[in-house]
Order: sequence, then C-alpha cells, then structure tokens
Amino acid sequence: MVSFMLAGHSFVFADEHEPSFQADRSIYVLELDGAIGPATAEYVDQKFSLARSNNVSLIIIRMDTPGGLDTSMREIIQDILASPIPVATFVSPQGARAASAGTYILYASHIAAMSPGTNLGAATPVQLQGPPTSLPGPDANPMLDQDEEAESDAAQKGGDAMTAKAINDAAAYIESLANLRGRNAEWAVSAVREAASLPAEKAVEMNVVDLMADNIPDLIRLLDGRDVDIGDISVTLDIKNQPVVMQEPSWRTELLEVITDPNIALILMMVGVYGLILEFYNPGAIFPGLVGSISLLLALYALNVLPVNYAGLALMLLGMGLIVAEAFVPSFGILGLGGGVAFLLGATLLFDMDAPGFELSMPLLMATAVIGGGLMLLFMTMAVRAFRRPIAAGEESAEGTEVTIVEWSGDQGIVDYQGEHWKAVGAQDCAPGQSVIIAGRNGLTLMISLK
Repeated sequence: MVSFMLAGHSFVFADEHEPSFQADRSIYVLELDGAIGPATAEYVDQKFSLARSNNVSLIIIRMDTPGGLDTSMREIIQDILASPIPVATFVSPQGARAASAGTYILYASHIAAMSPGTNLGAATPVQLQGPPTSLPGPDANPMLDQDEEAESDAAQKGGDAMTAKAINDAAAYIESLANLRGRNAEWAVSAVREAASLPAEKAVEMNVVDLMADNIPDLIRLLDGRDVDIGDISVTLDIKNQPVVMQEPSWRTELLEVITDPNIALILMMVGVYGLILEFYNPGAIFPGLVGSISLLLALYALNVLPVNYAGLALMLLGMGLIVAEAFVPSFGILGLGGGVAFLLGATLLFDMDAPGFELSMPLLMATAVIGGGLMLLFMTMAVRAFRRPIAAGEESAEGTEVTIVEWSGDQGIVDYQGEHWKAVGAQDCAPGQSVIIAGRNGLTLMISLK
C-alpha cells in the first residue's frame, strides 16, 4: 500500500501529458439520469478526459437509469476500465435504480455504492440490431456445461439461437467484470440469465456492491481512507475536505441527448419531409425548405448514432421518394398515399420497441399517421379543386368575358379587354360604347357576339 500522494504521482507516470501533482485536488461528480445512449457516452468520455487533465482525486458517477443501448454502455465501461483515477458509481437518490446497462457499469467501477431504497439487476440484454458483437473485456469461459444448458433453454424460450448467444456473451462479460473487481460473480450471471434484481441492503450483504451511503457527502466520508486498486497499484483515498465539483453536460451533449430520442428523431424526420414537400409545391417560399432541410439533417444525424433496422430505414426512404414524386408527377394522391404508408411502416420498424428508455411512442406513431393522412387528403382535395376550377389563363379564359367597343367599322373594330385595346371582328350593327361578349379568339383577334 502506498499513500494517495504516491498514487497521484503514479497517475502522472501513466500518462506523460498529465500535470504534476497538486495538493488542492478535487472530486468530480457526473450525473447519469435516464436512458444510457450516445449522448451519455460522450458526456462521460469528455468529463473523464477533463478529470485526467485536472489531476482529480476521485470521479463519482451518480446514476439512476433503466438501461439503454449496449454500444453506449460498452463505451462508458471502457472509459472506467482505462481510467487512472478511481471511479465510484453511486446509485442515488432513494428510489433510483441501476437496471440493465446500469448493472454492468456498477460492476465495472472501482467502487460500487447504493443509497437505501434503490435496486439493481435485470441485466438480460435486449437485442437491438443484427448478430451480437463481442462485448469488451477479458475472455471468459464460465461453467461450460451450465452455459450449454442455458443456451438450449434460451433458444427454446426465445426461439432463436442468436438470443442464446447474446445472453451467453453478456453473462461471460459481466462475470469477468465481477472477477476483476472481486464481487459476486454468481449473482451477476443470474442477473443476465434470469433477469434477477436486488435491493441495496441485499446487494451489500451478497457482495454485489461495496457499501451503502445516504448521499454524496456521506459516500465521501465512507470512502475516505479506503484502499482502491488502480491496475496493479493499491492506493488509499485521502479525500476528506476536498471540494466537490458537479460536472454539467455541455450544450452539445444536451442537444445530442434530445435529438437521439427516437421519438424526437421521428418528429424531425416528419418535419423535414413535409417542409421539403411544401417547398416543392411552392418554390421560393424558402422558410419551409429551410426548416425542412435542417430538421432532416438533424434526424439523419440521430439515425447515424442510433442502432436502426435497415429495412425500416429503406421503407422510410422509399416513402419519402414517393411523397416527393407526388409533387412532380401529380397522381391525385396515389403516390403520396403510398409514400405515407411506406414511411409509417418504416418508422414502426426503424427502432427496437423494447430497448429500455428508447421506446417509440405508439401515440406518436398514431398522431403521425393521422397528420400524414390529413395532409395527403388536403393535397388531394387541392388537386381536385384546381382541376375543376375555371380556366384563368390562355385563350379559353377569355371566352364569355364582357368587353366594350371602342371603335367599330363594318364587321371589325377595336374593343377594350382588361384595359388593353384588342382588334375584334363580329356583327356589322355594333357601335362604339356598346358592351359585347367574347365568343373566341383567333391569334390576336377577338371574335365577339352581341349580348
């Protein structure tokens, strides 16, 4: 065991870019509330980098999450495992939970703590996209016979061998994390295979987490003087009376968190599509096209960072193409209606409805369908009315219009038509000042008849 000051020097040796040891070190507190997604992973990565550059003594992650995306979870765990600074994950406040992905993060941390009245577990993976990829971490081969039996059972229950493989992969990963931190590996595996959960008191009793604390000041008090393993080095935390600095997410992270909500991404997609449609129908309007373009680009960015079903995305692109085609090839709404149906079907398939915190709202889908159908009906109605409207331009538009004779001689003369003088031919008994009706047009000559 060495003192925490020596540990601080060891951090410097781990990275030649770290600043020299400072006596006035601080504690960083990160807050993970809600579903774990791309924005959460970026937030953690940024703050861990900042903590290293400022030679922070301890990072506390206060967590309350239902779970989230496995890709984002892995990124966070990689940051924790690579951190030269002790990381304490704290499930708080009372009533909070570390479900699904939160359980993995808790197991990966140097110190795992919970408030009374909290719980963790239910870590069975939700398959989001395609075949499962290997989760990061040491290779493990836990109890082969039990794994084979569990794979068979999972295949029967899930009807899919891929599900069994994903569960085995996740179980091996969380077990490796438990062994790395010296925590209860047997229960960790049951949290994956059986979706087991534990309250805070039981978690401490079963060595799933290290301790319970009422709040962050209480946690710091309990951790002061505690030994923590950082790689091959054991350090003693000397954090009493150190300032606590709350690390707020940047505006970019907050924006990313908003637009990577599948519901917001779908709304942005719809605003983008209909904004461009309005611009196509009314060239030069500018505002609909501007708003539509920005919304569509933001939606595409969200789709780029979220795991999506490519069949759903293809249907949405097909729908957008058909809707845009309606503006150039009028089909009295047939193309537009088909595009709307394809777009909605694609939106339904685009995201996994079971991913914790990333569910697509059914009321939103219904509202999207109603709005889309209403707009298509409006466009169809406008097209029919335009088709039935009397001709307002061209030769045919002049027929039946009343004009006044300005000059007349024999069977021809000059008439006033919409403030212009036109040559006209007609009956011989016409006189200047008389009102007549346009019966037709031959080039630049109007043919008139008596009223």
